[in-house]
Amino acid sequence: MTDDGKGEVRFGEQLTARGHWLRSLMTTGPGILWVTVFLLLPLAWIGVLSFLTRGESGGFALPLTFDNYKRFAGSGIFGFDWRVYPSIIGRSIGLGAGTAALCVIAALPLAFFIAGLPGRSKDAALTLVLIPFWTNLLIRTYAWQILLGPSLCPSTLAVYLGMVCDYLPFLLLPLYASVEKIDWSIAEAASDLGANGPRVFWHAILPQVTPGLVAGIILVFIPAMGQYVIPDLLEGGKV
Repeated sequence: MTDDGKGEVRFGEQLTARGHWLRSLMTTGPGILWVTVFLLLPLAWIGVLSFLTRGESGGFALPLTFDNYKRFAGSGIFGFDWRVYPSIIGRSIGLGAGTAALCVIAALPLAFFIAGLPGRSKDAALTLVLIPFWTNLLIRTYAWQILLGPSLCPSTLAVYLGMVCDYLPFLLLPLYASVEKIDWSIAEAASDLGANGPRVFWHAILPQVTPGLVAGIILVFIPAMGQYVIPDLLEGGKV
């Protein structure tokens, strides 16, 4: 607030406190409303349903119970068995983390390679990255079964190969967007100050691409952790 009480001047426009509030509501309000209605409220409703009892017709009914969470922890009619849900959750987390790690290893050099191409070649390379999405996931997985043959499929290697090829674009695209915005003068300054190649990458380049890298890891890890089709087909239902 300025001394004359007329508000602050930002971006060439003088706004009062109420004006700032209205401007924020207009810009962020629709996004907050969308996330609340289509994400937060459904999650809250799922949380409520998790405490209800399964009805006779297959729906939900009262009374409230913790039985669902007991089964989730591995408790069944034969007692507690940690190998049921906890082991499944552990394997799912491991599969998601492994897929994300392999995608990072593949996407980092690929993103820098595409960013260094000339204009038309860059567009062609990005198109090639997206081509697998033109085919249904189930068809792509069956194709991997044929390509890998009986010697490599079913196997854990086949599962990770299918997972990486399916989720690599989800990590590559946000990472590529960050690579395109790199300020190479910072890397040059680090090199002039005596930093070698790995130090230049770690201290001058990696911090600039971290936002895209983190976003890509999240986009890969979450759906990969819940993937069912690829592990079921490429490892014979053993994962």
